[in-house]
Amino acid sequence: MDYSLAALKLFCCQLKDARQISSSPPSMTLHGIRFQRAWCQGVVVSGPDEGIFLLDDGSGVVELSLQAEFMTLGWKSGMYIMVVGLYVAGDPPQIKVHKIVDLSAYPDRESLWHMEVIEAYNLFYSTEAEC
Repeated sequence: MDYSLAALKLFCCQLKDARQISSSPPSMTLHGIRFQRAWCQGVVVSGPDEGIFLLDDGSGVVELSLQAEFMTLGWKSGMYIMVVGLYVAGDPPQIKVHKIVDLSAYPDRESLWHMEVIEAYNLFYSTEAEC
């Protein structure tokens, strides 16, 4: 993985527009921005106990693939979490998580996340991106 490429702050609905490009190491592009890792936040709608780990940010759903070390930390449906990891295109899109944080205890976390993503797009990314 190329850690010189920033993890893009994204809404789940934006992941479907990312395209694989031939590069070394392999990466994706979204509106001309090259990336490998996605940073998403949302509510766990299906946890490891249900057999598939799904995150919903209100714009869409992404499947999470967790390493064994993360599976023992008690993730449950209804928790609000932040994940960063390698993006893998598919239906549903998947993030191979290398960082996961429970943000359930923080007030206004969801509305702040939406503003963070919008601000990142206004400052750094294309303004043409839509969900």
